[in-house]
Amino acid sequence: MENFKAPFKGIANDVKERAACYKQDWIAGFRSGLRILAPTTYIFFASALPVIAFGEQLSRDTDGSLSTVETLASTALCGIIHSIFGGQPLLILGVAEPTVIMYTYLYNFAKGRKDLGHELYLAWAGWVCVWTALLLFCLAMFNACTIINRFTRIAGELFGMLICVLFFQEAIKGMVSEFHIPKGQDARLEKYQFQWLYTNGLLGIIFSFGLLCTALKSRRARSWWYGTGWFRSFIADYGVPLMVVVWTALSFSIPSKVPSGVPRRLFSPLPWESASLEHWTVIKDMGRIPPSYIFAAFIPAVMIAGLYFFDHSVASQMSQQKEFNLKNPSAYHYDILLLGFMTLLCGLIGLPPSNGVLPQSPMHTKSLAVLKGQLIRRKMVESAKESIKQKASNSEIYGKMQAVFIEIDSSPEETTVVKELEDLKKVVMKGEKKGDNEKERFDPEKHIDAYLPVRVNEQRVSNLLQSLLVAASVCAMPAIKLIPTSVLWGYFAYMAIDSLPGNQFWERMLLLFITPGRRYKVSEGVHASFVETVPYRYMLMFTLFQFIYFLLCFGVTWIPIAGILFPLPFFLLISIRQYILPKLIQPNYLRELDAAEYEEITGALPRLSVSLSLKEKETPCIENEEDGVENLDAELFDELTTSRGEWKVRTVSFSEDRKGQVYPEHFQKK
Repeated sequence: MENFKAPFKGIANDVKERAACYKQDWIAGFRSGLRILAPTTYIFFASALPVIAFGEQLSRDTDGSLSTVETLASTALCGIIHSIFGGQPLLILGVAEPTVIMYTYLYNFAKGRKDLGHELYLAWAGWVCVWTALLLFCLAMFNACTIINRFTRIAGELFGMLICVLFFQEAIKGMVSEFHIPKGQDARLEKYQFQWLYTNGLLGIIFSFGLLCTALKSRRARSWWYGTGWFRSFIADYGVPLMVVVWTALSFSIPSKVPSGVPRRLFSPLPWESASLEHWTVIKDMGRIPPSYIFAAFIPAVMIAGLYFFDHSVASQMSQQKEFNLKNPSAYHYDILLLGFMTLLCGLIGLPPSNGVLPQSPMHTKSLAVLKGQLIRRKMVESAKESIKQKASNSEIYGKMQAVFIEIDSSPEETTVVKELEDLKKVVMKGEKKGDNEKERFDPEKHIDAYLPVRVNEQRVSNLLQSLLVAASVCAMPAIKLIPTSVLWGYFAYMAIDSLPGNQFWERMLLLFITPGRRYKVSEGVHASFVETVPYRYMLMFTLFQFIYFLLCFGVTWIPIAGILFPLPFFLLISIRQYILPKLIQPNYLRELDAAEYEEITGALPRLSVSLSLKEKETPCIENEEDGVENLDAELFDELTTSRGEWKVRTVSFSEDRKGQVYPEHFQKK
């Protein structure tokens, strides 16, 4: 009730706090120079590929009413607006799978109604967006973002698993469709004869699995043992779009006797064709919608508003996790208000709205952390080496390095910076005492890497530039249309598989299939903290509840019209988690299973362990300074975060009496 008594309070505070650093957001971006292009291109490919795939999905599900042109245009338009006017510029916007699902339900409802049909589908969807925008305005006005912490891990992981399964479903449906004649096509055409239809399907299997396997392999390139650091980083960052290009090129290597249209390629009207231009004037048809359907649009609008509120806020939250040590304030309330305006704009011009997306948002922050870390490290190493040449004392060396860090960091709280550098100071000062052995002496190349705090280059330029590149992609549709549809089905499968690591619901499901006598093997490696702190029966109970609830949520999506209510179970889960689950599972165990942080334990056996301050990691020798720094920074961030960009809190084992071996009896007693 406190929030309702002070409307606009959250928005006012967000605007006031972000306005103070708005100018600096631009200055920091332009000062980065050409180095800002690395995170820009990285996040552009991470954003554009899913949007292209979702466009093809929408085109199939809406009989061509929407296509890749519209999804790219929406992503570019909303991205540009948010990068300039948004509160949190690290947040990446794009058309997401929930939007595709909701727009498919809207189309299935509209096409079966004489008063709407295919012709007025987008006009009615425009009214849905109007209602959605009004609801988002109300949520922002009455400070609803203060309750976002009610959506705990159980809701987030269930939603993530649902999207993962829907990706798999879309990949399978797409693969099967390669063996069938598309709806509305002339079956007498040569490419739809049995032998060529069968050939198209077999080629589709090859391209889909080829893209899936090579993309998964390239995604983990930083852990390869071969190749230079620069090469591994390049493949890890750009390997997936590169594989799309490679498999698209291979699709043109088929014999010339194969008829045109085999393999099947992405279908979308070009931006300058009449089919695309009609969307911009859809507002003219909104007056033709009967009043009853205008009011009926409120029902799906409630679901979409709830989805956007949850998705947008969580994406923003993930992009500014505390481990990133961001200096600028958040702006949850204001960003929801701006999202309402963008949703309204998209609805009026016939585009599917965009909202904050995962994992692109934390990926953006992570790439900017690497950029900032490289700059700070280079300056500090130069300062330390110069001081060593001048035979300065260790206290003088540290003093100069601290001054360099404070100057580059531009932090208003100098005392906080001094505290963060305390571990580095201890390492530097070790060499003051005579008699220290050579291994303990301060080495700039080694110790600065290991004890440098995480810093992020907070600015707006990279978000703006990547949005402009997405806008330019709209004009590249003739090239995008060359991509085989089967490559996109493989990409859907890749997105599904890549989202599983780090999802504790999935990890607990796998744990259920491990026999009691083999469970001790889990504790020998890096594992989630609940493995040691929660008795197996409570873990089983919680996981089975989550699985049954997941089946319920997935089942709702199969209901023809009422499937549009699929977000409803996630909203109900808030009350179930707060009032029912604590009565079934002991609260301390429930808190561990539904913890806000992703906590890992290093295990009993010696294994690579990385903490946020990197104190436990021995930095390897670096032959090529720039190449080595780039590889080390990026590889560490990959290891410290899950696939969806969530930071891992890594600690040592809770069992104090463990000395390198875990016995099965430890689990059987539980």
